[in-house]
Amino acid sequence: MHLKPQPGRVVTDPATGQPLPEKGARVEPSQYWFRRLQDGDVTEVKPQQQKPRTSAK
Repeated sequence: MHLKPQPGRVVTDPATGQPLPEKGARVEPSQYWFRRLQDGDVTEVKPQQQKPRTSAK
């Protein structure tokens, strides 16, 4: 799952001990993250996918 903190919030990733980056990060689903979602501390987002490159012919 890909989560990002709500604006103005600092949410620590228990796996790394570091704050979750503002742009978000991929984390393993766990009770910790489900509680953060339920409390409104983080938002689940779809990671931006790179568009496939088309070759010029």
